[in-house]
This record gives sequence, C-alpha cells and structure tokens, in this order.
Amino acid sequence: MIRAGLLALALCLLSQGAAAACSETTAGLRWQGGSTTFTVEIADDAAERAQGLMFRESLDPAAGMLFIYERPQPAAFWMKNTLIPLDILFFDVTGRLTGFHENAVPHDETPLPGGNAVAMVLEIPGGRARELGLSGAVELQHPRLPTPVWPCE
Repeated sequence: MIRAGLLALALCLLSQGAAAACSETTAGLRWQGGSTTFTVEIADDAAERAQGLMFRESLDPAAGMLFIYERPQPAAFWMKNTLIPLDILFFDVTGRLTGFHENAVPHDETPLPGGNAVAMVLEIPGGRARELGLSGAVELQHPRLPTPVWPCE
C-alpha cells in the first residue's frame, strides 16, 4: 500500500518535471491546476506554416504542431484541407495565451483569429485541451520564445 502511494507520487513528480523540460521538439503548457508537454513538429517558414497539418488522418494525443513566426503579428487559422478536428492555441512573445479555438471543424474555411501580436501557435488534437482541463491563464514553454514568462531550465 505504501509502495503504491510512493510510486504514484513519483509518477506525479516526473510528469510535472517533464513539462519543465525544454527542447526544440517539445512544447510545455502550464495552467492553474496542471501542466503537460507535447511532442511537436515545427513549422517556422512560410511553406511549412501553409501546409500545417493538412491532409493528416490522425494525430497522437501527445503530439502537435508548433507554428513559429519571425516577429509578432496578427494571426488567424482556417481548416481548409484539414481532415481532423484541432484545438488551436495562440501565444504572444512571452508564451501567454492570446486566443483559443476548441475543436476547429475540418474543412471549414472560416478564419479563426488568435490576436494581433501572435508569436507562436500550437495545434493539438481536437478536444485535448478540454480533456486536460486547460483553463484560465495558460503559458507556453519553448526555447524559441523571445521573452518567456516560463523560461527553459
């Protein structure tokens, strides 16, 4: 019984620590009540950002795509040629959430705005943000954020 409790505590601490790990292919998210990491593909040039997750038939629950802009700018996404629903999270240069769209509808061409000074956008499987309990002030951790409120360790 005690051994099981210690194992649960160790797993909890490891999962919290994992969110603080920083690498090019990992995006950490934290909010009041939780934190997690996603393994991400990077889209940091115009061609990669234009392609995004179009034509993908699935996306692992712990995976996503991180769109990185050269400078903060207005950003809006659409779902043309996207086959799966996505949660789309927009962040400023500090890694603070500026906009969020849950379960964006596949093939919908309606622009989904994320703010006027977007530095990064994280797309994750549709409904995943709700499953995780993301709410309130959400912060992103990634080594390419210019002035992060949650810096890499």
